[in-house]
Amino acid sequence: MDLLNTLVEKGLRRELPTREEALAVLATSDDDLLDVVAAAGKVRRQWFGRRVKLNYLVNLKSGLCPEDCSYCSQRLGSTAGILKYTWLKPDEASAAAAAGVAGGAKRVCLVASGRGPTDRDVERVGKTIEAIKEQNEGVEVCACLGLLSDGQAERLKEAGADAYNHNLNTSEGTYGEITTTHTYADRVDTVQKAHAAGLSACSGLIAGMGETDEDLVDVVFALRELDSDSVPVNFLIPFEGTPLGKEWNLTPQRCLRILAMVRFVCPDVEVRIAGGREVHLRTMQPLALHIANSIFLGDYLTSEGQAGKADLEMIADAGFEVEGAGTTTLPQHRVDALAAAAAGGGGCGSQASAGGGCGAHAEEGGGCGPCGGHAQAPAAASVPSASEARTDLVAVRRRGAGTDLAPNA
Repeated sequence: MDLLNTLVEKGLRRELPTREEALAVLATSDDDLLDVVAAAGKVRRQWFGRRVKLNYLVNLKSGLCPEDCSYCSQRLGSTAGILKYTWLKPDEASAAAAAGVAGGAKRVCLVASGRGPTDRDVERVGKTIEAIKEQNEGVEVCACLGLLSDGQAERLKEAGADAYNHNLNTSEGTYGEITTTHTYADRVDTVQKAHAAGLSACSGLIAGMGETDEDLVDVVFALRELDSDSVPVNFLIPFEGTPLGKEWNLTPQRCLRILAMVRFVCPDVEVRIAGGREVHLRTMQPLALHIANSIFLGDYLTSEGQAGKADLEMIADAGFEVEGAGTTTLPQHRVDALAAAAAGGGGCGSQASAGGGCGAHAEEGGGCGPCGGHAQAPAAASVPSASEARTDLVAVRRRGAGTDLAPNA
């Protein structure tokens, strides 16, 4: 297929595809799906080999958010039966992080619900970062605290944060239909603040909220322009009790095409399969590893993920390897650009690439916990068709940080 050959060549050169080419990837047929995956896989292997980076979420503060993001189980007015608790103490967060590191996680993502942190919150998170790094040598820490005020990114950097996550989520043109309590421009501003502070900026999207192909291409092109180092691709988890609780718009094939489009547009950044992969990719998850080079281990913020042990087995069975702590995730040209930005106070990353995210936002997905004992899954009465919504797979997180129950470990 000429389209795929062209996209592979551009990806190997870090050249931006045209919008028409990106849209064409989303429009490919199921008959061509394996060809699309194979083409995206060539670009992935060029920049990341067969390594898979593991990331681990620690939910520092859960629920009771004043924002009205329609997809979020923690939103204002949500009736989803999620856990609600205030800030974890540094030692509690560090203990939760240690469980993820023990399971092979290289990056710990610290997430807190809310519009954005106060200066006191930033100080609190700074102490948590210090505690985690004291106990886990070499671990990366990414903060995800909402909208940042002037100077807060710099303070997080000084405290030892390596990255900051703030997802764009959807296109600028449709953002107002999803959220009314802040703007798309507010989100862009926070990613830019992280850049300017020398943090590795991380920003991604949520697919499955009723958006068009054009919306998906718009947000991914915007992520490339922001030039973040990692892009988490979330697939909407439709929580009952939220405005998007009945939105089931994705198939495994659609998810793979979206991931491939992201890889072609952002060839040399960390593309992470984030919230919702178990619900929407299901048995096709191993194929997605040929496109993305990063996943979350265990649970998400407010929902259960696949058992961490199953994640590790899936990676090995698919012929991939867990990225070690001593391995640099990003290609050298991006590492050099980030170092220069940190030294000079500018943005990070190569202008020939982009993407974003520490996948976990304080909005979607959920909690903490890697390997081992997963909560018992409900038995399926029958095998669902490929297009049938798997509502049985949406399970609210009831264990881990903030509870007396052990995490998924």
